[in-house]
Order: sequence, then C-alpha cells, then structure tokens
Amino acid sequence: MVDINAFRDGMAMLASAVTVVTTGGPQGQAGFTATAVSSVTDQPPTLLVCMNRGSYAHPMFTGNGTLCVNVLASDQQSLSGLFADRNVTMDERFARVGWQALDTGSPALDDALVSFDCRIVHTAEFGSHSVFFCEVEAIRRGGASDGLVYFARRYHGVGDADVVTA
Repeated sequence: MVDINAFRDGMAMLASAVTVVTTGGPQGQAGFTATAVSSVTDQPPTLLVCMNRGSYAHPMFTGNGTLCVNVLASDQQSLSGLFADRNVTMDERFARVGWQALDTGSPALDDALVSFDCRIVHTAEFGSHSVFFCEVEAIRRGGASDGLVYFARRYHGVGDADVVTA
C-alpha cells in the first residue's frame, strides 16, 4: 500500500488549474477552491468536480444540483485564498468579489479566465469525496489570457498563449 504522504508529495507534482467552484439556489450560495476538476467528454460537454463530503457547503451543492466552475486568471490568486479560507463566511466571500448568475443561477466570478455553468447530472461517492458529473449549460469567457496553476505546492502563472476561440 502506498504511503499517504508519498501520494500527496507525488500529486503535488501534477500541475492543476486553480478554480473556484460556486453554487446558488434554494439551498443557498456557496463556493470553494478546487484543483480536482477535469473534462470528461465533449458529447455532451461534461466536467467532473471532486468535493469533500465533510465540507460545510456540500449539502448546498447537492441540494441546488448546479455549480459553476470558474477557472482563475493568473492575477486572481487572492480569490483562491478567499474561497479556501474557513474563517470567511460564504456571504463575505461573495461580497468581496464581483459576480453574476448565469443560466443555472450559480455565480460566475467576474474576470475569471472562463466560467462553466453546469447542472449536476450524476454523483458518485468514493472515499471521503463526492464526484459530481456536470453537464455544461453555458460558458462565459473572460478577458484574460493567462491562467493560474498550482504545482509543487505553489501558485504559478501560465500564459503568453495564443488563445483560440471557435
């Protein structure tokens, strides 16, 4: 069996986009910082998001059945910290950042590199986490072209990419 610290150290070498995942609806508004987000398929356009079931916000996401994956731009590192800070209430988080609701009602953060507005269509439970399979209902591109990744337990900007849009 693999040692948990060896696993964590190994995973620290896997660069991941930094996202803030939000929800809004009858169960309330919530958001958290995540790097466990991935594309599943483009037919239909589907993402997966992993969330700890012990999180205070977990019932809000499952109850609302919607979420928005906000991919952070390189200059939005502070938002990652804001939405990860357990000492900041959900209301305070959203009061400190500009946002608007997209098709599902989930908050899309202003100036995010891209926001994927989704409906949760399937949930799988594994270990301590829920894996949400989410069909994309709307996409909003921001103006930035540089992204934010987490690698080797530090933030890094990636950019100077020629962004192709369809």
